[in-house]
Amino acid sequence: MTSGDSNTIQNHAAFIWSVADLLRGDYKQSEYGKVILPLTVLRRLDCVLEPTKQAVLDRAAQLAGRNHNLDPILQKEAGEQFYNTSRFDFATLVAAPDDLADNLKHYIASFSASARDVLDKFEFTTQIDRLERSGLLYLVVSKFAEIDLHPNQVSNLEMGYLYEELIRRFAELSNETAGEHFTPREVIRLMVDLLFIEDDQKLTKPGAIKTIYDGACGTGGMLSVAEDRLRELNPAASLQVYGQELNAETYAICRSDMMLKGQDATNIAYGNSFSEDGHPGLKVDYSIQNPPFGVEWKKVAEAVKDEHSDRGLAGRFGAGLPRINDGSFLFLQNAISKMKPVADGGSRVAIVFNGSPLFTGAAGSGESEIRRWIIENDWLEAVVALPDQLFYNTGISTYFWIVTNRKAPERRGKVQLVDARKCFVKMRKSLGEKRKQVSDNQIADIVRAYGDFNEVDGGDAADSDPKPSVKVFPNEAFGFLRITVERPLRLRWEVTDEGVEALRADKKFAKLTEDDQNSIIADLGHSIGAHATDEALRDLARTALKRADIKGKPYENAIVDAFAIRDPDADPVTDSKGNVQPDPDLRDNENVPLPAMSVTYEADVDARLGTIEYRSAIDDYITAEVHPYVPDAWVDHDKTKIGYEIPLTRHFYTYTPPRALEEIDAEIKQLESEIQELLAEVTE
Repeated sequence: MTSGDSNTIQNHAAFIWSVADLLRGDYKQSEYGKVILPLTVLRRLDCVLEPTKQAVLDRAAQLAGRNHNLDPILQKEAGEQFYNTSRFDFATLVAAPDDLADNLKHYIASFSASARDVLDKFEFTTQIDRLERSGLLYLVVSKFAEIDLHPNQVSNLEMGYLYEELIRRFAELSNETAGEHFTPREVIRLMVDLLFIEDDQKLTKPGAIKTIYDGACGTGGMLSVAEDRLRELNPAASLQVYGQELNAETYAICRSDMMLKGQDATNIAYGNSFSEDGHPGLKVDYSIQNPPFGVEWKKVAEAVKDEHSDRGLAGRFGAGLPRINDGSFLFLQNAISKMKPVADGGSRVAIVFNGSPLFTGAAGSGESEIRRWIIENDWLEAVVALPDQLFYNTGISTYFWIVTNRKAPERRGKVQLVDARKCFVKMRKSLGEKRKQVSDNQIADIVRAYGDFNEVDGGDAADSDPKPSVKVFPNEAFGFLRITVERPLRLRWEVTDEGVEALRADKKFAKLTEDDQNSIIADLGHSIGAHATDEALRDLARTALKRADIKGKPYENAIVDAFAIRDPDADPVTDSKGNVQPDPDLRDNENVPLPAMSVTYEADVDARLGTIEYRSAIDDYITAEVHPYVPDAWVDHDKTKIGYEIPLTRHFYTYTPPRALEEIDAEIKQLESEIQELLAEVTE
């Protein structure tokens, strides 16, 4: 964009922004966009349609009353994807101030369905009534009638930049909610650069046409920045954008932005990406998303679970379902479902997550299984840790996941971790929770470190110019075997008063009548203090039950259990087949690193768990880490599960030794001395 273009955009933005002065007092700052954004769209559409306005009206009059699908005919007449059949335009609207509200509503209702859908989602008719009540409607509309947004004055590209500048300003004004719909531009630029990093040659080819998708597109900022970046690489390239958004207002902003830039606005779908995929069957070159963190998916749980169970891996959510209160992995699975097959060129995905998807979920859980599906398919290219306090509505740390089914040869079978948490500059003025930003030089540093694919220590955060740190691991380094370690149940039996109380408290025993309970306990009471084996105590129990005329193995087991006492020196308890019984209280779980071997994803891992390599990994671990301390332990292999997690923070942790005691002691004495001096001054 040239400086001249930039001046044009800034001048127009400043003029439109001046409307806010009229709204001040009657509207909150965070509400200005509800008026200015839809009117900007209306004025642009009005200017675009002006040259063909009369031709469309004449053609519509000719076809009146005929059973025709007017859309393609009137679109052709207008030379655009939209048209308007009202006799009004901005000039005639302001010429009749007394009827302005009704005429403006009629004008909006006369747009073609695609344009009207956008304006309806803005709910602008509500604002028309509010402006009229406040005596502001004529002032605001006449102000917009003064601005010239004709295409020969403001190109589609410039109009897009102008609209995005307005979106940015309103997002910053309403910073309490901006983070839900507006991702900081420097964050998007970094994402886009990482998304395109492998494709410089492809993107600079003459006439390159690529597609990109955002399943949580908000106001469309990510799609716009991606389009701008591609245009910088290749002005002749074309990026076809697709998106879906749940929030009606931000959907309207995004779709109108696409209309104003000449994109196919019908590619922006409205609705929940999980339950009503607006682009079924779509395959794109790129996907870029910043879904809301920790979004609950309870409202669409039935649809998601049905797709998971009915379609399995042929659907979007076959790998697993995350916890109901965090749908992050559903967004990622949806994006992966839209990757092109490798034979068709493959795809790249960039998505922003908080820390939860890195490690939440035990082995075998939905989250762990999704991570396993991604990593074992060799799709996870990298995870980039960002500084905290980058976003408007949250100060938590965030992470880029870069996922692709077309890794470069040197990256295959590996995952790159990039620690860029120390790469930031502090803002002079915070915007909501946003107190830091990534500078252009730091973006370049991160992209360079990512592209070099070499392990590097970027230095300490205290350095004047800290760089990102990089580590590279094989895929299997993030997997582990969750094993169950058992130890023998060792019991002795002794008839004690405590055992009698335990027996009375047993639910099965409590079902007996009080007389029967007392009879049994009286018989057992003769043996108080006596030690017995399991079988000997069973004989006592059977005798007591027989005298009370009670039958049933459950009562016998209740008596034996009540008088059992754990004793580490006792012999292990065995079942009728001589198998040693495990002690639930001594049961433990251990994480065993996966064997150093590449694998291909398979939903059922039972066969893999039975291989020599996996069994040997477990046996070697038990021999080295468990048996030296508890030699009678063993592994219940039927309970072994494979888990995956990405402990990024642990891999970049640097131990900082505590200060020397002498240094701390000297500091305390210094502080005590200063306190004494201050107290002396007070008491003088």
